[in-house]
Amino acid sequence: MRESTVERITKETQIQGSLRIEGAGAYDVSTGIRFLDHMLELFSKHGGFDLTLKATGDLEVDQHHTVEDCGIVLGQLFSKALRDRRGINRAGYFVQTMDETLAVAALDLGGRPTLVYDQQVNVVHVGELQTELLHDFFEGFANHAGANVHVKVLYGRSNHHKIEAIFKCFARALRYACSTDERLKDQLPSTKGLL
Repeated sequence: MRESTVERITKETQIQGSLRIEGAGAYDVSTGIRFLDHMLELFSKHGGFDLTLKATGDLEVDQHHTVEDCGIVLGQLFSKALRDRRGINRAGYFVQTMDETLAVAALDLGGRPTLVYDQQVNVVHVGELQTELLHDFFEGFANHAGANVHVKVLYGRSNHHKIEAIFKCFARALRYACSTDERLKDQLPSTKGLL
């Protein structure tokens, strides 16, 4: 089983997380931002990951530190659980519908952090979540997981559905990228011999 735990304590946030990649989609998430909790819960369920994430942050100042640091911790959890990444598929993509919305996520766990994020959300808040901060969440993940992450909403009407479609397809793309290939179990997925 590929598992990890991470604790991140700063003057702005205190976050404890645990992850089991070969999970059953079980989750226990509490960030103080209910819509973010909902997105991380469905990320866990659709990825088949067991995820615990408990965050306390300076929400009286702003949501920025909490949202970004949750992305950082999630990236650290995956990086730690994947160890040397030997035998993984490394890359994955998924196209996800959510009613009238269509989104795509593609990612590469090759060790080179990059984020391209085009979500077409045109409101300041969904629930109580400041929507612009999702860029920081995914950037924190990409930087600390060592991943290229490309996310795009192709079309849609509901901003809730746009964000939900992003998290669902991100989860399923990551699930495939983390999966192992029995034929290549002793190999790093790179011609360089290093990720």
